[in-house]
Amino acid sequence: MANEVVWLDFEKPVAEVERKLEDARKHHKQDEVLELETKLDRIKREVYTNLTPWQRVKLARHPKRPYTLDYISRMLTDFIEFHGDRGYADDKAIVAGPAKLDDIAIMVIAQQKGKDMKENVRRNFGMMHPEGYRKALRLMRQAEKFSMPVLCIIDTPGVFPGIGAEERGISEAIALNLREMASLKTPIVAVVIGEGGSGGALGIGVANIVLMLENAYYSVISPEGAAAILWRDAAKAPQAAEALKITAQHLLNLGVIDEIVPEPLGGAHRDYETTAATLKKFIIKHFLQLSKLPTDQLIEQRYQKFRKMGKFIEQ
Repeated sequence: MANEVVWLDFEKPVAEVERKLEDARKHHKQDEVLELETKLDRIKREVYTNLTPWQRVKLARHPKRPYTLDYISRMLTDFIEFHGDRGYADDKAIVAGPAKLDDIAIMVIAQQKGKDMKENVRRNFGMMHPEGYRKALRLMRQAEKFSMPVLCIIDTPGVFPGIGAEERGISEAIALNLREMASLKTPIVAVVIGEGGSGGALGIGVANIVLMLENAYYSVISPEGAAAILWRDAAKAPQAAEALKITAQHLLNLGVIDEIVPEPLGGAHRDYETTAATLKKFIIKHFLQLSKLPTDQLIEQRYQKFRKMGKFIEQ
Protein backbone atom coordinates (compact mmCIF):
# COMPACT_ATOMS: atom_id res chain seq x y z
CA MET A 1 0.00 0.00 0.00
CA ALA A 2 2.87 2.39 0.81
CA ASN A 3 4.12 2.27 -2.80
CA GLU A 4 0.66 2.35 -4.38
CA VAL A 5 0.36 5.06 -7.04
CA VAL A 6 -2.47 7.54 -6.50
CA TRP A 7 -3.62 9.33 -9.67
CA LEU A 8 -5.54 12.60 -9.66
CA ASP A 9 -8.31 13.18 -12.20
CA PHE A 10 -6.25 15.43 -14.49
CA GLU A 11 -3.41 12.87 -14.53
CA LYS A 12 -5.42 10.23 -16.43
CA PRO A 13 -3.50 10.69 -19.72
CA VAL A 14 -0.21 10.16 -17.86
CA ALA A 15 -1.58 7.15 -15.96
CA GLU A 16 -2.77 5.49 -19.16
CA VAL A 17 0.63 5.74 -20.87
CA GLU A 18 2.48 4.63 -17.72
CA ARG A 19 0.32 1.49 -17.54
CA LYS A 20 1.04 0.70 -21.18
CA LEU A 21 4.75 1.30 -20.60
CA GLU A 22 4.80 -1.01 -17.59
CA ASP A 23 3.08 -3.74 -19.63
CA ALA A 24 5.54 -3.32 -22.51
CA ARG A 25 8.49 -3.63 -20.13
CA LYS A 26 6.97 -6.71 -18.54
CA HIS A 27 6.71 -8.41 -21.94
CA HIS A 28 10.15 -7.15 -23.11
CA LYS A 29 8.75 -5.22 -26.10
CA GLN A 30 11.80 -2.97 -26.47
CA ASP A 31 10.68 -0.99 -29.54
CA GLU A 32 7.33 -0.26 -27.89
CA VAL A 33 9.09 0.70 -24.65
CA LEU A 34 11.21 3.34 -26.40
CA GLU A 35 8.16 4.75 -28.20
CA LEU A 36 6.10 4.89 -25.00
CA GLU A 37 8.92 6.49 -23.01
CA THR A 38 9.09 9.32 -25.53
CA LYS A 39 5.31 9.67 -25.50
CA LEU A 40 5.20 9.66 -21.69
CA ASP A 41 7.77 12.44 -21.43
CA ARG A 42 5.78 14.56 -23.90
CA ILE A 43 2.44 14.02 -22.15
CA LYS A 44 3.94 14.72 -18.72
CA ARG A 45 5.24 18.05 -19.92
CA GLU A 46 1.91 18.91 -21.51
CA VAL A 47 -0.01 18.08 -18.33
CA TYR A 48 2.31 19.38 -15.61
CA THR A 49 3.54 22.59 -17.22
CA ASN A 50 0.00 23.87 -17.79
CA LEU A 51 -1.60 23.22 -14.41
CA THR A 52 -4.50 25.38 -13.26
CA PRO A 53 -4.47 26.82 -9.71
CA TRP A 54 -7.06 24.21 -8.65
CA GLN A 55 -4.92 21.39 -10.00
CA ARG A 56 -1.96 22.70 -8.00
CA VAL A 57 -4.17 22.73 -4.91
CA LYS A 58 -4.91 19.06 -5.56
CA LEU A 59 -1.18 18.32 -5.86
CA ALA A 60 -0.53 20.22 -2.62
CA ARG A 61 -3.04 17.90 -0.93
CA HIS A 62 -1.85 14.73 -2.66
CA PRO A 63 -2.01 11.82 -0.16
CA LYS A 64 1.49 10.66 -1.16
CA ARG A 65 3.07 14.12 -0.95
CA PRO A 66 6.07 14.32 1.42
CA TYR A 67 5.35 15.89 4.79
CA THR A 68 7.59 17.65 7.28
CA LEU A 69 9.17 14.56 8.85
CA ASP A 70 10.01 13.26 5.36
CA TYR A 71 12.04 16.43 4.74
CA ILE A 72 13.59 16.50 8.21
CA SER A 73 14.90 12.95 7.82
CA ARG A 74 16.43 13.80 4.42
CA MET A 75 17.73 17.35 4.98
CA LEU A 76 18.76 17.47 8.63
CA THR A 77 20.83 15.53 11.15
CA ASP A 78 20.82 15.37 14.95
CA PHE A 79 17.19 16.46 15.17
CA ILE A 80 15.81 16.33 18.72
CA GLU A 81 12.07 16.89 19.08
CA PHE A 82 11.03 19.09 21.99
CA HIS A 83 7.53 18.91 23.47
CA GLY A 84 5.03 21.10 25.27
CA ASP A 85 4.29 24.79 25.73
CA ARG A 86 5.05 24.72 29.48
CA GLY A 87 1.52 25.91 30.09
CA TYR A 88 -1.08 23.43 28.90
CA ALA A 89 -0.09 20.52 26.64
CA ASP A 90 1.96 19.24 23.73
CA ASP A 91 0.44 19.88 20.32
CA LYS A 92 1.10 16.91 18.02
CA ALA A 93 0.34 19.02 14.92
CA ILE A 94 3.75 20.62 15.30
CA VAL A 95 7.18 19.02 15.52
CA ALA A 96 9.99 21.27 16.70
CA GLY A 97 13.48 21.20 18.08
CA PRO A 98 17.17 21.79 17.34
CA ALA A 99 18.92 20.11 14.40
CA LYS A 100 21.92 20.43 12.10
CA LEU A 101 21.61 21.63 8.50
CA ASP A 102 25.01 20.42 7.30
CA ASP A 103 27.23 22.35 9.72
CA ILE A 104 24.61 24.99 10.65
CA ALA A 105 22.89 24.53 14.02
CA ILE A 106 19.25 25.56 13.57
CA MET A 107 15.87 25.42 15.30
CA VAL A 108 13.11 23.71 13.32
CA ILE A 109 9.47 24.73 13.81
CA ALA A 110 7.28 22.58 11.58
CA GLN A 111 3.68 21.53 11.00
CA GLN A 112 3.04 17.82 10.51
CA LYS A 113 0.08 15.97 9.00
CA GLY A 114 -0.57 12.25 9.29
CA LYS A 115 0.18 9.59 6.71
CA ASP A 116 -3.01 7.67 7.52
CA MET A 117 -6.28 8.31 9.33
CA LYS A 118 -4.99 7.17 12.73
CA GLU A 119 -1.98 9.48 12.57
CA ASN A 120 -4.05 12.30 11.09
CA VAL A 121 -6.35 12.16 14.11
CA ARG A 122 -3.30 12.25 16.41
CA ARG A 123 -1.81 15.15 14.44
CA ASN A 124 -5.19 16.88 14.14
CA PHE A 125 -4.75 16.93 10.34
CA GLY A 126 -1.91 19.43 10.75
CA MET A 127 -4.19 22.03 12.39
CA MET A 128 -2.52 23.60 15.43
CA HIS A 129 -4.05 24.50 18.78
CA PRO A 130 -2.97 27.54 20.84
CA GLU A 131 -0.44 25.42 22.73
CA GLY A 132 1.22 24.59 19.40
CA TYR A 133 1.88 28.26 18.66
CA ARG A 134 3.07 28.79 22.22
CA LYS A 135 5.46 25.85 21.88
CA ALA A 136 6.72 27.36 18.63
CA LEU A 137 7.31 30.74 20.27
CA ARG A 138 9.04 29.13 23.26
CA LEU A 139 11.53 27.43 20.96
CA MET A 140 12.00 30.50 18.76
CA ARG A 141 12.96 32.49 21.84
CA GLN A 142 15.37 29.72 22.79
CA ALA A 143 16.87 29.89 19.29
CA GLU A 144 17.30 33.65 19.67
CA LYS A 145 19.05 33.13 23.02
CA PHE A 146 21.60 30.75 21.47
CA SER A 147 21.92 32.64 18.14
CA MET A 148 20.41 29.79 16.13
CA PRO A 149 18.60 30.56 12.85
CA VAL A 150 15.00 29.35 12.68
CA LEU A 151 13.53 27.18 9.92
CA CYS A 152 9.72 27.15 9.79
CA ILE A 153 8.07 24.46 7.66
CA ILE A 154 4.45 25.24 6.82
CA ASP A 155 1.86 22.64 5.85
CA THR A 156 -1.62 23.16 7.28
CA PRO A 157 -5.17 23.58 5.96
CA GLY A 158 -5.57 26.22 8.69
CA VAL A 159 -5.70 26.76 12.42
CA PHE A 160 -7.95 24.40 14.40
CA PRO A 161 -11.38 26.09 14.68
CA GLY A 162 -12.69 24.13 17.68
CA ILE A 163 -14.25 25.44 20.89
CA GLY A 164 -11.26 24.33 22.98
CA ALA A 165 -8.88 26.32 20.80
CA GLU A 166 -11.08 29.41 21.20
CA GLU A 167 -11.31 28.92 24.96
CA ARG A 168 -7.51 28.71 25.24
CA GLY A 169 -6.94 31.85 23.17
CA ILE A 170 -6.05 30.81 19.62
CA SER A 171 -6.31 34.33 18.19
CA GLU A 172 -4.11 35.74 20.96
CA ALA A 173 -1.53 32.96 20.47
CA ILE A 174 -1.24 33.66 16.73
CA ALA A 175 -1.17 37.45 17.21
CA LEU A 176 1.60 37.13 19.80
CA ASN A 177 3.65 35.01 17.41
CA LEU A 178 3.25 37.58 14.64
CA ARG A 179 4.49 40.34 16.93
CA GLU A 180 7.36 38.39 18.43
CA MET A 181 8.57 36.90 15.14
CA ALA A 182 8.68 40.40 13.61
CA SER A 183 11.38 41.39 16.11
CA LEU A 184 13.19 38.08 16.68
CA LYS A 185 16.96 38.69 16.71
CA THR A 186 17.91 35.72 14.55
CA PRO A 187 17.42 34.80 10.87
CA ILE A 188 14.12 33.13 9.96
CA VAL A 189 13.43 31.17 6.77
CA ALA A 190 9.94 29.78 6.19
CA VAL A 191 8.91 27.34 3.48
CA VAL A 192 5.40 26.31 2.42
CA ILE A 193 5.69 22.64 1.41
CA GLY A 194 2.01 21.86 0.85
CA GLU A 195 -0.96 23.78 2.18
CA GLY A 196 -0.50 27.26 3.60
CA GLY A 197 -3.84 27.94 5.23
CA SER A 198 -4.48 31.47 6.48
CA GLY A 199 -3.53 32.40 10.07
CA GLY A 200 -2.69 28.78 10.73
CA ALA A 201 0.26 29.19 8.38
CA LEU A 202 1.08 32.81 9.13
CA GLY A 203 1.42 32.03 12.85
CA ILE A 204 4.83 30.54 12.06
CA GLY A 205 5.35 32.37 8.76
CA VAL A 206 6.75 35.82 9.62
CA ALA A 207 10.21 35.27 8.15
CA ASN A 208 13.04 37.12 6.44
CA ILE A 209 12.68 34.76 3.49
CA VAL A 210 9.50 32.89 2.53
CA LEU A 211 9.91 30.01 0.07
CA MET A 212 7.23 27.91 -1.60
CA LEU A 213 7.42 24.58 -3.32
CA GLU A 214 6.21 24.82 -6.90
CA ASN A 215 2.90 23.01 -6.30
CA ALA A 216 2.12 24.36 -2.83
CA TYR A 217 -0.51 27.00 -2.16
CA TYR A 218 -0.74 29.84 0.37
CA SER A 219 -4.06 31.56 0.97
CA VAL A 220 -6.21 33.51 3.39
CA ILE A 221 -8.96 30.92 2.93
CA SER A 222 -9.37 27.56 1.21
CA PRO A 223 -10.83 27.61 -2.32
CA GLU A 224 -13.84 25.66 -1.04
CA GLY A 225 -14.40 28.18 1.75
CA ALA A 226 -14.15 31.14 -0.60
CA ALA A 227 -16.53 29.50 -3.07
CA ALA A 228 -19.06 28.85 -0.31
CA ILE A 229 -18.93 32.52 0.72
CA LEU A 230 -18.84 34.13 -2.73
CA TRP A 231 -21.14 31.82 -4.67
CA ARG A 232 -22.76 29.75 -1.90
CA ASP A 233 -21.46 26.73 -3.76
CA ALA A 234 -18.30 24.85 -2.74
CA ALA A 235 -18.30 23.18 -6.16
CA LYS A 236 -17.02 26.47 -7.58
CA ALA A 237 -13.69 25.93 -5.78
CA PRO A 238 -11.73 25.86 -9.10
CA GLN A 239 -13.01 29.37 -9.88
CA ALA A 240 -12.16 30.53 -6.38
CA ALA A 241 -8.64 29.10 -6.63
CA GLU A 242 -8.10 31.18 -9.76
CA ALA A 243 -9.51 34.35 -8.19
CA LEU A 244 -7.56 34.01 -4.94
CA LYS A 245 -4.11 34.02 -6.65
CA ILE A 246 -2.80 31.33 -4.33
CA THR A 247 -0.15 29.59 -6.41
CA ALA A 248 3.58 30.07 -5.96
CA GLN A 249 3.92 32.03 -9.20
CA HIS A 250 1.03 34.35 -8.31
CA LEU A 251 2.47 35.02 -4.86
CA LEU A 252 5.97 35.59 -6.20
CA ASN A 253 4.57 38.19 -8.61
CA LEU A 254 2.69 39.84 -5.74
CA GLY A 255 5.78 39.93 -3.50
CA VAL A 256 4.27 37.69 -0.82
CA ILE A 257 6.99 35.06 -1.22
CA ASP A 258 10.64 35.39 -2.20
CA GLU A 259 11.43 32.32 -4.27
CA ILE A 260 9.85 29.22 -5.80
CA VAL A 261 11.47 25.85 -5.13
CA PRO A 262 11.03 23.61 -8.20
CA GLU A 263 9.56 20.13 -7.84
CA PRO A 264 10.18 17.03 -9.96
CA LEU A 265 7.88 16.77 -12.97
CA GLY A 266 4.58 15.48 -11.65
CA GLY A 267 5.00 16.76 -8.11
CA ALA A 268 7.12 16.30 -4.99
CA HIS A 269 5.58 12.88 -4.30
CA ARG A 270 7.25 11.57 -7.45
CA ASP A 271 10.74 11.91 -5.96
CA TYR A 272 11.21 12.63 -2.26
CA GLU A 273 15.01 12.59 -2.45
CA THR A 274 15.33 15.11 -5.27
CA THR A 275 12.74 17.45 -3.76
CA ALA A 276 14.45 17.39 -0.35
CA ALA A 277 17.91 17.93 -1.87
CA THR A 278 16.67 20.91 -3.91
CA LEU A 279 14.88 22.46 -0.93
CA LYS A 280 17.96 22.01 1.26
CA LYS A 281 20.11 23.97 -1.22
CA PHE A 282 17.64 26.87 -1.21
CA ILE A 283 17.46 26.98 2.59
CA ILE A 284 21.23 26.88 3.07
CA LYS A 285 21.70 29.62 0.47
CA HIS A 286 19.35 31.98 2.28
CA PHE A 287 20.66 31.22 5.77
CA LEU A 288 24.19 32.00 4.58
CA GLN A 289 23.04 35.28 3.05
CA LEU A 290 21.04 36.28 6.15
CA SER A 291 23.95 35.44 8.44
CA LYS A 292 25.89 38.36 6.92
CA LEU A 293 23.31 40.92 8.07
CA PRO A 294 23.73 42.77 11.38
CA THR A 295 20.86 42.13 13.81
CA ASP A 296 19.24 45.55 13.33
CA GLN A 297 19.24 45.13 9.54
CA LEU A 298 17.89 41.59 9.88
CA ILE A 299 14.90 42.80 11.88
CA GLU A 300 14.33 45.83 9.65
CA GLN A 301 14.43 43.68 6.50
CA ARG A 302 11.79 41.35 7.94
CA TYR A 303 9.62 44.23 9.13
CA GLN A 304 9.73 46.08 5.81
CA LYS A 305 9.07 42.87 3.87
CA PHE A 306 5.64 42.51 5.48
CA ARG A 307 4.89 46.24 5.70
CA LYS A 308 5.06 46.66 1.94
CA MET A 309 2.71 43.77 1.16
CA GLY A 310 -0.63 44.77 -0.29
CA LYS A 311 -1.39 47.86 -2.33
CA PHE A 312 -4.58 49.78 -2.90
CA ILE A 313 -5.58 52.63 -5.18
CA GLU A 314 -8.01 55.33 -4.04
CA GLN A 315 -10.44 56.56 -6.68
